[in-house]
Amino acid sequence: MDGNKSVKESVPSTHLSAVQPFHRPSVIGSQDYDIIKHGTSVGSPEVHLSAKLQVTGEAEYTDDTPMPSHGLHAALVMSRKPHARILSIDDSGARSSPGFVGIYFSEDVPGDNTIGPVVYDEELFASEVVTCVGQVIGVVVADTHENAKLAARRVHIEYEELPAILSIQDAIEAKSFHPNTEKRLNKGDVDICFQSGQCDIIIEGEVHVGGQEHFYLEPHSSFVWTLDGGNEVHMISSTQAPQKHQKYVAHVLGLPMSKVVCKTKRIGGGFGGKETRSALFAAVASVPSYLLNRPVKITLDRDIDMMISGQRHSFLGKYKVGFTNEGKVMALDLEIYNNAGNSLDLSLAVLERAMFHSHNVYEIPNVRILGRVCFTNYPSHTAFRGFGGPQGMLIAENWIQRIAVELGKSPEEIREINFQGEGSITHYGQKLEFCTLAPLWNELKVSCDFLNARKEAEIFNLNNRWKKLGVAMVPTKFGISFTLKLMNQAGALVHVYTDGTVLVTHGGVEMGQGLHTKVAQVAASAFNIPLSSVFISETSTDKCLHQTMFLMLPRQPASASSDMYGAAVLDACEQIKARMEPIASKNNFSSFAELASACYVERIDLSAHGFYITPEIGFDWNIGKGTPFRYFTYGAAFAEIEGAFIQGLGWVALEEMKWGDAAHKWIPSGHLYTCGPGSYKIPSLNDVPFKFNVSLLKGHPNVKAIHSSKAVGEPPFFLASSVFFAIKDAIMAARAETGHSEWFPLDSPATPERIRMSCLDEFTAPFISDGYRPKLSV
Repeated sequence: MDGNKSVKESVPSTHLSAVQPFHRPSVIGSQDYDIIKHGTSVGSPEVHLSAKLQVTGEAEYTDDTPMPSHGLHAALVMSRKPHARILSIDDSGARSSPGFVGIYFSEDVPGDNTIGPVVYDEELFASEVVTCVGQVIGVVVADTHENAKLAARRVHIEYEELPAILSIQDAIEAKSFHPNTEKRLNKGDVDICFQSGQCDIIIEGEVHVGGQEHFYLEPHSSFVWTLDGGNEVHMISSTQAPQKHQKYVAHVLGLPMSKVVCKTKRIGGGFGGKETRSALFAAVASVPSYLLNRPVKITLDRDIDMMISGQRHSFLGKYKVGFTNEGKVMALDLEIYNNAGNSLDLSLAVLERAMFHSHNVYEIPNVRILGRVCFTNYPSHTAFRGFGGPQGMLIAENWIQRIAVELGKSPEEIREINFQGEGSITHYGQKLEFCTLAPLWNELKVSCDFLNARKEAEIFNLNNRWKKLGVAMVPTKFGISFTLKLMNQAGALVHVYTDGTVLVTHGGVEMGQGLHTKVAQVAASAFNIPLSSVFISETSTDKCLHQTMFLMLPRQPASASSDMYGAAVLDACEQIKARMEPIASKNNFSSFAELASACYVERIDLSAHGFYITPEIGFDWNIGKGTPFRYFTYGAAFAEIEGAFIQGLGWVALEEMKWGDAAHKWIPSGHLYTCGPGSYKIPSLNDVPFKFNVSLLKGHPNVKAIHSSKAVGEPPFFLASSVFFAIKDAIMAARAETGHSEWFPLDSPATPERIRMSCLDEFTAPFISDGYRPKLSV
C-alpha cells in the first residue's frame, strides 16, 4: 500500500461501510390507535393496577412468601442421562448433609406417581427408567435452599445407558412418535392438481424451525403447606394454571380436589411455560410437605429451570408446492413434525394449531397436511406464545419466498396474489368473516413507504459490499379460541359491598399483561363507578371454579383471557344490576354506595357468579372440518434490517438452543448447553429497533367479543418473522455479488454464524459446498 495514501483512498468505496463506526441513535417510536370508551373505564388507557408496586420492587411473587420457622426448602434429584435404566440409588451422602430433613422417591408418593395434562404418560418421580437429562428422580428437603441443593448433589445413581433419540430426524427414522398423535387435514385433491397440469412449477423442500426458551423473569416456584393436621393442602404458585396445580397435587397425594387450594397473586411472566410444567414442581414439593406436615418451598435456579422445564417446540416441515407462472399457489402437500420430548404434555394441541396455521393468510385450492408428534429423549416441550401457530406460519412463508425466487418476483407480490379475503374457506372448513387483511396490508404498505424502501435498499446494496440492507413485509392471521371446545369457558365471582366498592375474582392469571386491569375496567363500567372502586385480589381455586379447562386443565393465555374472563365478569355484574334495579328505580341515590346500602337493607343478594362460553365454535378431527376459532386477528409488519423487535425477534434471529448430540461433541449427550443468560442470547435494549411504530387498524371493531376486545397477545409474535425474511433478503443481496441468485435454505434462528456462512464469498468458500446447511439442533 502506498504510504502516502490514506486507508480510505486505498479501499474501494463499496467496502467503506465495513469499517464505519456504529453509533446507536435514540429510539423513535409511536403508537397509533383509536380511543373508544364504554362506560366509565373500558377503552380508557389506564395505568396497570400493579405498576407502582412493580417498579418499586414491592410487588410480591411466590418466592417472596415469608417462610415460617419450621419451613423447608426443596431441591431436585435429577437424571444425568438422556435414556437409561436406574440400577441403584445411594442417598447416604444426602442424609449426612448439613440441614438435611428428608428425601423422597417414587415409592414414597402417597397417591398416584403418574401425571400428565392430557394423558398420564409421565412419572412424578422416575422409578425404573429415565427418558431425558433432568428428569426428576427424587426430592430433598432441608433447612435452607443451598443445603437442599448440596444434599441433592450428593445422591449417587448408577445407570445402564440405553439408546437415545435426540432429533426430529432421528425420531422419523426410528418411527418414534407419541401414540395416537397422527393428524390429517385435507381440502380439494392435491394429487390430481399436481398431475393434471394445473401447476406450471412444483417445488419441494424442508424447513427447520428451532426451539426457544421462555425466559420468564421469575423461575418456577411453589410454596406448599398443610392445614388441619394434614387434611387440607394449600399452595401459592407461580402458574398460569392454578386449577392444574390443584389437580396434580390432589392426584399425587390421593386427596379429593376439594381439599386442595392453589392461589396465584401474580406471576413474573409465563408465555405458556407455566401452563402445565409448573404443576410438576408443585406436585413434587407437595409430597414432603404432606408427609412431614411442614411447609415446603421449591424455587428453581435459572439453569435448572431452563434445563428441565421445556421450551417452544422445534419443528420440521417437508413441503411440496405447486403454482402457476404468475405465482398463484394451486396445491400444498405438507408433512409437519414437532419435537415433543419425553412426554406428550400439550404437544398434540401445539401440532394441531400449527396445522391450522400452515397456510398463514393464503388461498390454496388443494391442501393436504399430515402431522406427527415426535417422541425424543429431551425434557417435555410445552406451550409457548403462539402455541404452534408461528411455526406453521414460518414454514408457509419459507415456501412463499422460494416461489418468489423461482419466478424472479418479490415475496410481497407473491403474498398479495394469494391473499385470502372475505368469505374464503380455510383448509379446515371455516369461512372467514370480517377479514381485514387487505386494508391492513395496504395501510402498512403506504405508512412504511414500502416501494421506496425497497428501492433505497437496492441502491444501498449496489454501493456497499460488506454491509447489506434487507426489507420484508409479512402478514399474519391468528385464530382466537382454544381448539378444544370444552376449554372455551370462563367463570367469575363479583361481590358488591355496602361502601360501594367491588371485589372481583376470576379464573384468569395476572402475568404482566394487565388482565386484572382490563377485567376491573369491565366491572367499573358495568356499575358506572370509578376504576379505583374495583379490587382484584388474587386467583384462587376455592373462589372461582370455572377456569379455562383442558381435561380439567386451565390454560390461561395472554390472548383470549380478556375476551373470556371479561365476559364472565360482565355476566356477574349484569345479574347484580338486575337485582338492584327495582331499588334504584324507586329512589334517586347520590352514589353507588348509597344504592348498595339500600339494597342490603332490602335483603338483595349483592354477590353473583358469572359464566361465559365462547359461542359458535367446534371442530371434528374425524372429518377434519369445523369452526375452531371464534374470530381471527390479522396483522402485518414491515422490517428493514439491521435491527428489529423483541421476543419474536429472539426466536427468529438470536435464541438458539444447543443440545448435546453427535454434532456437539463438547456437550454431553442430551444435555442443554445454553442453560443460562451467559450462553443463551435473549433480546436486550440494544435490539429494540431504531424506529418502532405500532398502529391498530381503525374503523373495524370486533363484533365477536366483549366491548370489541381483540386478542393481541399471541398474534403479533409472528410478525417478527419480517425480521427473519429481511435478513434473508440482505443475504440474497450479498450472495448475488458472487453470482449466486438461486434459492437457499436458512433455518431459524438466523444467528450471526448462520447468516455469515450463508453469504457465499471468498471467506466462507473454503469451508462450505453447495447446499451447505449450518447444523440446527432440533
